[in-house]
Amino acid sequence: MKSMAILSKTSGSLGYADGHLLPRNAVETAAYEAPESPFDGYLLPSPDLDGRHALLDGNFARRDHPVQSSEYTVWDTELVGFGLRVRPTGKAFWTVRLRHRGKQRRVTIGRTEDVDAVFARAQARRLLAEVALDGLPKRKVVKAAPTLTTFVESHWTDIARYWKPSTAKRNLQAWRCDLSAVFGEMRVPEVLPSDVLRWRDDCAGSDEAKYNRALPVLASLFKYAEALHLRRKGSNPCRGLPRYPRDAKERYLSPLEYRRIGAALRAAEVKAPAQVAIIRLLLYTGARVGEIRDLRWEWVQPPRLSLPDSKTGPKTIWLNSQAQAILADLPRREGCPFVFPNSAGSGPVWVAPWWTAFRRTCSMPDLRIHDLRHSFASTAIMDNVPLATIGKLLGHLLPETTAKYAHLADDVIADAARRISGSLAQAIGVSA
Repeated sequence: MKSMAILSKTSGSLGYADGHLLPRNAVETAAYEAPESPFDGYLLPSPDLDGRHALLDGNFARRDHPVQSSEYTVWDTELVGFGLRVRPTGKAFWTVRLRHRGKQRRVTIGRTEDVDAVFARAQARRLLAEVALDGLPKRKVVKAAPTLTTFVESHWTDIARYWKPSTAKRNLQAWRCDLSAVFGEMRVPEVLPSDVLRWRDDCAGSDEAKYNRALPVLASLFKYAEALHLRRKGSNPCRGLPRYPRDAKERYLSPLEYRRIGAALRAAEVKAPAQVAIIRLLLYTGARVGEIRDLRWEWVQPPRLSLPDSKTGPKTIWLNSQAQAILADLPRREGCPFVFPNSAGSGPVWVAPWWTAFRRTCSMPDLRIHDLRHSFASTAIMDNVPLATIGKLLGHLLPETTAKYAHLADDVIADAARRISGSLAQAIGVSA
């Protein structure tokens, strides 16, 4: 047996001086006998301690604690590390002592007047648990992903910054009318390609054009969500989904229709001079209607129009003599920057309503303003102008855009082949 003397400890160390031993088999012994060794029993704290250990509850905290010349701490008998610090001023503070990564730390929770004992004990238990679990794997906290409606409301301005104002307005309309009812309540990372495919199938028939317009908008939303790490990179559910094939609207003016529209323009010139001038410039330049309608005087630099922005960026529109004559004859309103101002001078004149009525007078109710641009390209091809040159005149950014007029060039080549073969047949005495 080891001697009891070698196990005695200093005050506050829970040695024999701090308590008494309880035998391990206290239930079975008839009378209590102090064990010969501390290994034969349990050491219980003594109620007659020096005040440095106690059950730290509200009653103990409200007591008048003795003031000493230096700060001292009363430790809790139940929660190791939880204590009450008493300063020489008499103020008492809840504290917790812990060992974090090999270093001793002491954290003050608050004054006893401000923090009750129950809350202080809970905070101490939480801090001790965090230190005990430090370094162990933690469950990843997953934030609730926003719905697509919330995402659009929060980030639409950032997304639309990359679009032109007219494109942003049209895309917002597509979201509100075609997309929000289907995807608005779905969470951003939960939309699957099968959801988009199901929507595509629902649009089959009369709504195919709406699907074709809205699909790029939906794809842009998910692309931005990937950039914000709201979706896994490369998980855009719109990727690879085809649009519905649409019949290309190819409408070209014939020589007879050119004469008919010219006569109608001369008849309407008195009542609508600005609209007539716009249509004539479209015929002579092949420009887009917005490029001529929104024209400003500062951009008119004969023999060209220098537009700072267009559908494909900055653009130069070359003016022939007829187009220059039209611009030279236009009146200029003082203080108004627009070449074709409205009645108030606050913006450009509105052409669409006038055009709807005008084309009926030409017996061409199916003629769109954009068809004048197609007709310009058609005429250029008939005059053997190369496709590359036509692309520059029209302001096409990519050669593929101009390539849709290539079949018109085939007609010119076929006609030339017929004329050549006819001449050769006549020369060799063969009937054509």
